[in-house]
Amino acid sequence: MIRIDDQVITAQLLEDRLAGEHEVQIRPSAKVTPLASDYINQHGITVVRSEGQTTGRNAPDPRPSQPSQARSADGPASPLPRTARGGKRTFQGILCPNIVIFDDQGGINHGEMERYINWLVEAGIHGLYPNGSTGEFVRLSSEERREVVRLIVDVNQGRVPILAGASEANLRDVLAMADYYADLGVDAISLVPPYYYKVSETSLLEYFAEIGRNCPLDILLYNIPQFTRELTLDTMQDLLQYERIIGTKDSSRDLPRLINTMHRLRTQRPDYVVLVGCEEILFPSVAMGASGGTIATSGIIPEVIVDIYEKALAGDYDRARTTQYRILDLINLMLLGVNFPEGFKTGVAVRGFDVGPPRQVMSVDEQDYLLRLETQISCILQDMGYSVKGARACPVTNLPPIVSR
Repeated sequence: MIRIDDQVITAQLLEDRLAGEHEVQIRPSAKVTPLASDYINQHGITVVRSEGQTTGRNAPDPRPSQPSQARSADGPASPLPRTARGGKRTFQGILCPNIVIFDDQGGINHGEMERYINWLVEAGIHGLYPNGSTGEFVRLSSEERREVVRLIVDVNQGRVPILAGASEANLRDVLAMADYYADLGVDAISLVPPYYYKVSETSLLEYFAEIGRNCPLDILLYNIPQFTRELTLDTMQDLLQYERIIGTKDSSRDLPRLINTMHRLRTQRPDYVVLVGCEEILFPSVAMGASGGTIATSGIIPEVIVDIYEKALAGDYDRARTTQYRILDLINLMLLGVNFPEGFKTGVAVRGFDVGPPRQVMSVDEQDYLLRLETQISCILQDMGYSVKGARACPVTNLPPIVSR
């Protein structure tokens, strides 16, 4: 009999560990995902739930090997994603909420997506965040959302943590999507409050509590009041009792709220993750103690966004502050005056990727605006020191480059 001590039993885990055995012992509290149940039934496997521990040289290590965080003798801890006790990866640094690239038929362009994701990881981002707002999750079908995450997990190959959006239309589908992501090897999910229908504060608390009790993956609560109801600090504090709820991603664009979130919730949970989702306040947020950020601009200038985070973490506030100001014009161009996230997709196109057609229909005037926007973005990136195509008649600023290429 093989003993598996993991809290979440997935089909891939069974396939890797059983090695021909047809009897497995798991802990009573372990969550068996739907695909794992199918695997058990298809292969005639007997499951024994017991708290007994397997010992000896043949006992499987229940904790997957992950890179640990290094600490130098004369500086702060490395900003790379760390490993928590029990093998779980924590979320720290810059997570990129990647765009989705479509082909000429409107489907997901796997080849260009693979090239883009590899580029992001190689550029130094600390994590990937598919199916967020920048990834247009509400414009994708449920199967397309699964397809995007499957693709990213496959391309990533465990190099950086993956935080995947699992905000489906109802609680049942959220848990089903979380089970599916667990089978793929996703590290955690993010969840917005239920949208479209208004729900009471009590119902909102019960919604997240039910997910917290039954989800196989860690959860980051996603506060984005621009698109759905606000998650109050009272509700978030009430949810601290659920171990699976490990933190929040805050895109409220409200720095005082972000600071109060850290001050209030970390009093009870010092390891509570707080990620800022607003690039304009990345530096002050990290300086005040934020774990990092899910920053859409990291999909266009990953090297610069990572540098702001790392300099803020290291206490090099002059460099972090100067760079934060230098990127504001670029952010405003991509964020304002055009359907979100088309401005950011235009920025990705300037970096050399074929982003394909938009999923949202646009007028002729809007299409013309995007063409002008491409030139403006190219000028700003050229001014930063990037080599870009198409930039012409750009104003001369005489500002020093902030990147070496």
